[in-house]
Amino acid sequence: MRITISRTAIVKINLAVKSAQDDGPTPAAKEPVWLMMKWLDGESKPTKFILTTLLRRMSKKQIVCIAKERWQTERVYEELKGELGLDHFEGRSFVGWHHHVTVVLRCYAFVVAERVRHFPPSQGWQAAAHAIEA
Repeated sequence: MRITISRTAIVKINLAVKSAQDDGPTPAAKEPVWLMMKWLDGESKPTKFILTTLLRRMSKKQIVCIAKERWQTERVYEELKGELGLDHFEGRSFVGWHHHVTVVLRCYAFVVAERVRHFPPSQGWQAAAHAIEA
């Protein structure tokens, strides 16, 4: 697993959106939103962008954590679909779908447990992650 270093910038912006009647900004466009830009070291421009309407009282660190959780969730979802067949169910009943999802999630729990057993997290990686958070 390769650890990549990235830079993140977060700014509050107002979107310039016009309504369908073209009579000025819509009410939703008047509210400021957070724009998060992320780019890897060595890149001259940001590579990922997120617009969010998270609460104003949230810290920038909290916003970055939530965004990273979202990317982690998407990665896990793609793994569940690609490796374990989450998207292979073709039945018509809720009971069948529920059984299928339960089996897939149990398989995923086994896969994660095996990964941790064979590749336990190192103290160096945890210390580096803790240093980045601080």
